[in-house]
Amino acid sequence: MTDLNSVSEFFDIGNAADDEGVIECPVIPLHDLIIFPGVVSPVALTGKRATTAAEAANDQRITAITVLMRDTTQSADPDLADLHTIGAEVALGRIMRMPDETRGVLMQGRRRVELIEIVRRTPYLIARARVLTEENLHGARANATMQVVTNLFRRAVELNENIPEEVLLYVLNAHNASWLADLVISTLTISLEQRQQLLEELDVEKRLDQVVDLLNQELTMLELKDEITSQVNQEMDRTQREIYLREQMRVIQGELGEEDVFQQELNEVREQIVQAQMPPEVHDKAMKEFARLAMMAPLAPEVGMVRTYIDWLTALPWTKSSEDQLDIQYAQQTLDREHYGLPKIKDRILEYIAVRKLAPENAKSPILCFVGPPGVGKTSLGRSIASALGREFVRVSLGGVRDEAEIRGHRRTYIGALPGRILQTMRRAGTVNPVFMLDEIDKLGADFRGDPAAALLEVLDPEQNGEYSDHYLEVPYNLSKVLFITTANDLDPIPPALLDRLEIIEFTSYTEEEKTAIARKFLLPKQKSANGLTGHPVAFETSALLKLIREYTYEAGVRNLDREIANVCRKVARLIAEEKRHPQSVSGAHVERYLGPPPFLDERANDKDEVGVATGMAWTPYGGEILTIEVSVLPGKGSLLLTGSLGDVMQESAQTALSYMRARAESLDLPFDDLDYFDLHVHLPEGAVPKDGPSAGITLAIAIISAFTERPIRSDFAMTGEVTLRGKILPVGGIKEKVLAARRARIKHIIMPRQNERDLVDIPKEARQDLNLHFVETMQEVIDLVLLPNDQEERRLDRIRRERDKEAQRGDEE
Repeated sequence: MTDLNSVSEFFDIGNAADDEGVIECPVIPLHDLIIFPGVVSPVALTGKRATTAAEAANDQRITAITVLMRDTTQSADPDLADLHTIGAEVALGRIMRMPDETRGVLMQGRRRVELIEIVRRTPYLIARARVLTEENLHGARANATMQVVTNLFRRAVELNENIPEEVLLYVLNAHNASWLADLVISTLTISLEQRQQLLEELDVEKRLDQVVDLLNQELTMLELKDEITSQVNQEMDRTQREIYLREQMRVIQGELGEEDVFQQELNEVREQIVQAQMPPEVHDKAMKEFARLAMMAPLAPEVGMVRTYIDWLTALPWTKSSEDQLDIQYAQQTLDREHYGLPKIKDRILEYIAVRKLAPENAKSPILCFVGPPGVGKTSLGRSIASALGREFVRVSLGGVRDEAEIRGHRRTYIGALPGRILQTMRRAGTVNPVFMLDEIDKLGADFRGDPAAALLEVLDPEQNGEYSDHYLEVPYNLSKVLFITTANDLDPIPPALLDRLEIIEFTSYTEEEKTAIARKFLLPKQKSANGLTGHPVAFETSALLKLIREYTYEAGVRNLDREIANVCRKVARLIAEEKRHPQSVSGAHVERYLGPPPFLDERANDKDEVGVATGMAWTPYGGEILTIEVSVLPGKGSLLLTGSLGDVMQESAQTALSYMRARAESLDLPFDDLDYFDLHVHLPEGAVPKDGPSAGITLAIAIISAFTERPIRSDFAMTGEVTLRGKILPVGGIKEKVLAARRARIKHIIMPRQNERDLVDIPKEARQDLNLHFVETMQEVIDLVLLPNDQEERRLDRIRRERDKEAQRGDEE
């Protein structure tokens, strides 16, 4: 590209415009180029018509018109609608033949033109076009804008090696604003649409302003590119310098008889691989990675990744194991010393030790699942088991884990990838046979990143975990010698496939006697030591412990009991530290004085035989409860109202009990149409507490029957069981907790289904001795046990019906 007067090969003859400023010239359509006035550009002629038009203009020594096609992919012969209306009149140089048999020509823009019409189509296009005139700018603003363009372009040339220096000379010597703008535009890296828009812009001042904006954008990109290039060059120079210096160090160390630092690290890694005693398959994998590491440059980015991988392989325990303590008596003493009660769990561990002692090669490690409410000692028992076996104890909390990669690890392709928690914990254990506790397995989540519970299927399957594969290591690891113990508060959230792999051991809530014994044997000595009372004669009376258990805690375990004992110990410690009078023996009165009013009231049963009031028993995660059920019969139209935050199952139990009573109306001496005249309201107090389940069926039934027959219910009876429409009593769960709750409420008689008699083995002997247990199979047996005779000559409901009938009769007579 150059000045119009600097190219001698272009002819000076052009097409003269008529009086209306219209010229007639051959048309050369262009696909990927726009010619600006005053700029020389090489053009490759594509298409037969374009070549013919260029040759005709060259032969006749006339100018031609170049215009950009609207659709640059169109190869057919264009019409006027296919061409942009604004183009340039150009002078043509000599047509040259290219090596690929195409034609090329230098074109020099002369002036802007606007196509009017196509006057001939064959053998090439000839069009009439109007010459567009532009006024050259003058004045201070024009000169300032031209100076800005010149300065910006000078900076662009400095940063862009693709712009020739001679172009800068033409720009510096330009005195025509229009030509300056067109010359700069032709050097910028912009789209064809932008170029066409600038070609169509006849206002020179606006065109210059757009050129300034484009130059600023171009400079921003060029400066950023220059900065990046500079940083890359600096980094390359630094790397080359380090390589050169390290090579010098290696030569110097060789002369001094010293070994290369990187080589020392390689030797250490090799020694670690040898000492790790890996299985053959894993050893081959480690040596393969070591060979890769040895071939890498010390500063290669992959060195850290490969070294980390080898470190994980060598750090895992492959053969090191703890020697099992197979003395059953010692294990029994250890478990009893650290935990009170829990006979079933202790027996299971002792059985495992016995099998390991008799058949060490055949004994498979069990997969245990401790299920029970919070605070009953599930986690601490795992530590005791590890101590009894002489093994390492490690624990992983699974609560809130939602990513499968947390269990199985990430692929090595990810930056910062690591093995999953299973192998991380095995590395921490340092042996192949630790006691491995997976805590809160029922709190696992699942989302778009996978299901961690599914990842545990292989870990907790004795048939599969001998070749456990982590996504990061991708080599088999033997977990079959690990004693896995999982804990959960509830089995419902655990997937069936995972639950099938677990040996369930239930932890029930502690009785008052057990809590008292635990407090005396474990909690009191611990808190006395923690609060500095070891050397002081401070004792806790049984009444104080019972008050703490009954009125200051409400739990299945002893965690809150431990906190409350600590509170009392701190109060006493402060009195001793202040040299004030303090109790030698803490009583129940002292407990209330130190801790304030009790937050939980002592449970009390109904102390009066009443109509429509029955005592039931309920199970909660914190232990058992007694439950009062109240039934009232009101004048109405036979509707049933249930209140007290009852769940769907309990509401259905109430409806079943009502249907049973209606079916037995004749044997109960009740009119068949009682429900047509009366509404039934069933209420369970403590309405803010949700209640559900079928076990209150017989309690609801006896309360409803009592309300209609007006026979009082014995207040010293509590009951539980599901009732059917035929009056059959079906078994229910939570018997131990329910029985202990009734005993705590000083109830002497308990009714339960006959099929629950087998559950008595779980109830402490002292509790069974304090209670009279009645096992029933039908609802009639319950009626005979708890309903007292009606001393009234006439039912209240009958009087209400008789008075209603009289009023209705008087109304008819009137």
